[in-house]
Amino acid sequence: MDDLLAREGLRALEERVGRRLVVEATRKVLQGLRGRISSGEISSVSVEMLEKEIVAATESAAQPSLQPLINASGVILHTNLGRAPLARAAIEHLGETATGYSNLEYDLERGERGQRDQHTDCLFAQLLGAERTLVVNNNAAAVLLALNTLAEGGEVIVSRGELIEIGGSFRIPEICAKSGALLREVGTTNRTRLGDYAAAISDRTRLLMRVHASNFRMVGFTERPDLKELVSLASERNVLLLEDLGSGCLVDLSSLGIRDEPVAGASLRAGVDIVTFSGDKMLGGPQAGILTGRREPLEKIRRNPLFRALRVDKLTVAALETTVALYLRNDWNAIPALRMMYLTREQIAARAERLAERIAALPGFTAALEDGESVIGGGSTPGQSLPTRLVVVTHAAESAPAMEAALRRSTPPVIARIERDRLLLDLRTVFPEQEEDIVRACAQLANNPEV
Repeated sequence: MDDLLAREGLRALEERVGRRLVVEATRKVLQGLRGRISSGEISSVSVEMLEKEIVAATESAAQPSLQPLINASGVILHTNLGRAPLARAAIEHLGETATGYSNLEYDLERGERGQRDQHTDCLFAQLLGAERTLVVNNNAAAVLLALNTLAEGGEVIVSRGELIEIGGSFRIPEICAKSGALLREVGTTNRTRLGDYAAAISDRTRLLMRVHASNFRMVGFTERPDLKELVSLASERNVLLLEDLGSGCLVDLSSLGIRDEPVAGASLRAGVDIVTFSGDKMLGGPQAGILTGRREPLEKIRRNPLFRALRVDKLTVAALETTVALYLRNDWNAIPALRMMYLTREQIAARAERLAERIAALPGFTAALEDGESVIGGGSTPGQSLPTRLVVVTHAAESAPAMEAALRRSTPPVIARIERDRLLLDLRTVFPEQEEDIVRACAQLANNPEV
């Protein structure tokens, strides 16, 4: 080992990344070599080859595990790929906040301690007409906090058709149980009437809860009360109404053919007491859980000790307030997720044609165009899609799975999708400046098919 570490190439590497990483990589490479010799796989190896393996292992270990990639899948809010990309303005404000001090909890007017809620509270008041808004680390936390504060020891009435499960095994009944509230199911899977809620209300009822079925659609013989009817019932019987919207849509997407995604502002205008939703889905901001609505219940929620455990940091506040400010300016084009949703098939087709021509010019490659569909994703707009133009990539010597794996392992990684044993690239979710990286990844595969 000492002889290897003394080689000029590894000494230079050590100066760049530190001795610890080089030593650890050398140990692992030597251990692997001993195993291969013992199994009879090899009988000897050159020092130069060992050094090359050590350099590769060290470089790999020095890279952050979390890395940027190119999403060519056409899924805009891809949960596995980090959901909504942040707006450039949000990144800039986040950077300014992260690299110095800030007035996170300091009132500059009064010269005394303030509340971190103030930075987003006034913006949501302007945008949604909310009396009060709180921010926690995700929507599951928002629902848990609201139920624990407002219904612990009492009953929460929920329609059986809304006892949903979303990704990561987040289930409404389990969240309700963890909050200390008692779940009271009403209606049936496909039909729940206003009278079902009214009959279930008792002196133990603390909340009526309405849950948006964001990740599935029920069709056929179905029924649910109109939101305004639930608002009237809650008011008449003196119980609170909580609506979990999940995806956090703030603008009407009906012009895109998306008609079943409720808008948060509409729920508040209808009279819902507390509305919860995510920050990193349809809103297009950082991961966060938003609780917004009437001041009295939200102030009570804020006094819950759990709020401090679930609150967000200065970076989330910085990114969120900048994103909401873009909504107030109607600058939706500056929010990447919304911009991707509003891209037309024709706009995508023009880019796809240019990319297909470049890929088809590489040795062994062919690339064709065909109509297809993109999806919003993130548990939103189930069964609905956006028209797009796809690049269908084939290679003379490589299967679609082999190409997908090679692109996924390129630098930066390119995430494509496979349908009917064909590799597809959807440029709806690819930033224009990333197209060059896609061509480069394909060129690497053309020059070295075993990559």
